[in-house]
Amino acid sequence: MAKLLFVMTGTAYWTLKDGTRHATGYWAEEFAAPYKALTDAGHEIVVATPGGVVPTVDMMSLRPEMAGSAQIALDLEAIIRSAEEMRRPIRLANARLEDYDAVYFPGGHGPMEDLCVDADAGRLLTEALASGKPLAVVCHAPAAMLATRIRGVSPFAGYRVTAFTNEEENAVGLGPRARWLLEDELIDLGVDFTKGEAWKPYTVVDRNLLTGQNPASAAVLADRLLKVLS
Repeated sequence: MAKLLFVMTGTAYWTLKDGTRHATGYWAEEFAAPYKALTDAGHEIVVATPGGVVPTVDMMSLRPEMAGSAQIALDLEAIIRSAEEMRRPIRLANARLEDYDAVYFPGGHGPMEDLCVDADAGRLLTEALASGKPLAVVCHAPAAMLATRIRGVSPFAGYRVTAFTNEEENAVGLGPRARWLLEDELIDLGVDFTKGEAWKPYTVVDRNLLTGQNPASAAVLADRLLKVLS
């Protein structure tokens, strides 16, 4: 069985361009769906965050209207509550790629605050990409790719990548309030940005890099990751 590193945001807010703090963290579905699929298959998971802080769930992601139904919201909450790994994360600075068979970055708006400028996140992404090990990144978590830029150049340049789109950010009302938009920054990074229909599952695989566009893509991304690991 494989051992996977889940690299998660350690923040509970996202600073908007007017300086206000938007309450956030990680998006429940983006952790819970892959966590359940991978652990049900017998794989081991270790959670890492900046500073080793316990990740904060974005409470918006547990609202029935956002999760899909009251029952789905309860199911997500139950998975998160059962995940012992979430209560004892390691420090991201101490994470070593050689200890893991694959790496996964869940999203939520949190990575737009911390992982996008985190040197350890950038290091792990760069090492994972070069290693050939499966590297899966979903929704807002591709913001961490911005931390891989050295002297203006990123190893992700030229890779086909998807992520939360400008259309989706605008649809939730945060586009006009954001300091920057993820789609724009990834294009500026030099990736070959690709996208599907808003809110629908959409994933892209380019070599060992697997990316998903939005929360609905997390379960599909996990299935693709499972196939690579099997």
